[in-house]
Amino acid sequence: MIFASDNWAGAADEIAASLQKHSSGFSPAYGASDLDKHLEKRFNDLFEKEVAVFFVGTGTAANSLALSAVNRPGGFVMCHREAHLIEDECGAPEFFTSGARLAPIDGPRGKINPDHLLRALKRIDPEFVHHGQPMAVSVTQATESGTVYSGDELAVIAEHAHAFGLPLHMDGARFANAMVHLGVSPAEMTWKKGVDVLSFGGTKNGCWCAEALVFFDPDRAKQLPFIRKRAAQLFSKTRFIAAQFHAYLDDDLWIRLATHANAMATRLAEALESTDDVSVAWECQSNELFVTMPKALADSLRERGARFYPWPIPDDFVSKMTDDEGLYRLVTSFATKPEDIDQFMALMQ
Repeated sequence: MIFASDNWAGAADEIAASLQKHSSGFSPAYGASDLDKHLEKRFNDLFEKEVAVFFVGTGTAANSLALSAVNRPGGFVMCHREAHLIEDECGAPEFFTSGARLAPIDGPRGKINPDHLLRALKRIDPEFVHHGQPMAVSVTQATESGTVYSGDELAVIAEHAHAFGLPLHMDGARFANAMVHLGVSPAEMTWKKGVDVLSFGGTKNGCWCAEALVFFDPDRAKQLPFIRKRAAQLFSKTRFIAAQFHAYLDDDLWIRLATHANAMATRLAEALESTDDVSVAWECQSNELFVTMPKALADSLRERGARFYPWPIPDDFVSKMTDDEGLYRLVTSFATKPEDIDQFMALMQ
């Protein structure tokens, strides 16, 4: 009954088999192998255009190096106030950009409100040196609240960012889960809607340790090889990241894994909605489910082996809860089984 995080899940069998397959013999290092080069071409096919792709080991590295590549003196990034960039990166974006700031923008359920973004952008005087200068807008897809930006929402945010000469970065740690929910292609959820730079996550969706940084305009990435090396993210044996991504993309494995994770979250949401004590806080759109329940019930469930986390209550949601209730996050993954949900629900009896 592990609903703590998709990071708790292991690697998909196909990923492990690919790592084993490519673990023997010799191969050029630092991204120069045939396997690495072939994978770069696969990313071109995946996104239906020529892209610049760089493999790194963590989502934190992908996000931080993406922002380093678009940094400006006195720069700041506009992102949702509950974004992973702000809440869970331990200052890594600020560190790797040599001091850039993160400027929070409001919006319900983890999504930037485009009107709030536009007002914030209009308040900036590009000649006023004391404020610094904006360098990017970043969205999280799927968000930290488990919600998903629609294509239209992404297009509006991109339009606002581009009107002020700013690139749009997408933190795609759960990229596949969002894409499956929307039923669109990778291109339709990114550059066709105005996304300029993508942190493409595989680790949460069945990979062992595989993240990619994708630039939809390769000219933007000319300094990235040096930025990645300086950040200690240029792996000597990059073929082991490439091996994971090859299996991940083969036969649409990544889509199948995300589809299963989303389906398990939906199944769990429907089961919990049928109870008297638990309420789904908002619509489940990916593999993250947020519920309210009495704190005493949550404590009891965890004492009996269920694993899930309490979650900070958004300001606009506080009034909907009583003092003895808490907000909790339950996350499913490619490894979640229907029996896990049945066992969890049996504890509710």
